[in-house]
Amino acid sequence: MQIRVKVTPNAKGNKVIGWEEDPRGGRVLRVRLQAPPMDGKANKALVAFLARELGLSKSRIVLVKGTTSRSKLLELPDGTKLPVGSDRRC
Repeated sequence: MQIRVKVTPNAKGNKVIGWEEDPRGGRVLRVRLQAPPMDGKANKALVAFLARELGLSKSRIVLVKGTTSRSKLLELPDGTKLPVGSDRRC
């Protein structure tokens, strides 16, 4: 399955904010990360953080689109239980 994620880098901590409706179509998972958006550090941190949050190995999460954008498209294994609420911290 694919999910859209909007990342805010350089945050105070790693946190899943929750789902929000995007006017350009569909739901987006908002995530804050401590990592800076340089040299792919935020992308690596996003994959590692979501892997921990979702109970997956990092290799099971694939960044399909958005390597240089705050808006990302991720591929997850079918049947992955996604975060429901908000304010989940790591």
